[in-house]
Amino acid sequence: MASYCETDLQLHNKLHHAKQHKLIDATGHLKDKVCSHHDKPLEVYCRTDQQCICYLCTMDEHRGHDTVSAATGRAEIQKQMDETQREFQQRIQMREKELQELSEAVASITSSAQSAVEDSERIFTEMIRSIERRRSEVTKLIRDQEKAAVSQAEGDMERLKQEIDELKRRHSELEQLSHTEDHIHFLQRRQALPVTPEAGFGPRISVSPRSDFGNLRKVVSEMKDQLENFCRMKMAEIHHPVTKDTVLPVLVPRTRAEFLHYSCQLTLDPNTANREVSLSGGNRKVTWGGRAAIS
Repeated sequence: MASYCETDLQLHNKLHHAKQHKLIDATGHLKDKVCSHHDKPLEVYCRTDQQCICYLCTMDEHRGHDTVSAATGRAEIQKQMDETQREFQQRIQMREKELQELSEAVASITSSAQSAVEDSERIFTEMIRSIERRRSEVTKLIRDQEKAAVSQAEGDMERLKQEIDELKRRHSELEQLSHTEDHIHFLQRRQALPVTPEAGFGPRISVSPRSDFGNLRKVVSEMKDQLENFCRMKMAEIHHPVTKDTVLPVLVPRTRAEFLHYSCQLTLDPNTANREVSLSGGNRKVTWGGRAAIS
């Protein structure tokens, strides 16, 4: 029960050569290998108390206990440890497989999500372009109608200006004629002048009181509302397949502690209980024939 340097070890081997002392690598915990009660080496393993003892302990406080040599105890525990290590190795391999599957799932989700984003961006871009084309068509339609209406109105305005000038000229002639004192001249000139102001002029122009494209605004507004309603409906339909297609890993409980995460207090319904059972404890305990069946 002593530690030696290399020089002292040679002397030890000379002095105790015949005794065949068992030598092991030097350790700094020699006191842990000596029985604190008998100051003897710990060479026996007590299965009953699961601790190392000396030979004197087997005849003292460990008398009658199930004891074996330290080597035998080590072999038994080593066997258990080997089994535990195999279980650890199996669990490691299982977890590594789950990690690999989860990593692959993440990569798949990321790739699929990117592809879906690109496809949706392309489709929405095409939709936006389609709406832009429709917007341009409506704008062109309005401008063409505006141009035609303005062109017609400008032509009518020019004709009206000419008619106004002609009417003013005729009015002036009539005014001059009405002031002449020569009766013959008056009568002769009167025959050459129009009988009514409408004679020789175009039809009367009727201007619409409203030319603000109100009906068009109404139709475009209705189209916007219908498009928004359609988009809302389709967005609800889009949400379902997106969440359904994204398959997330399911954590399967294996141990009692993991199962207990999903435990909850049950409250039993007295209306559906068998007539032979009695409920108590806030309807959480069942008694059958005087014995507690479930609690």
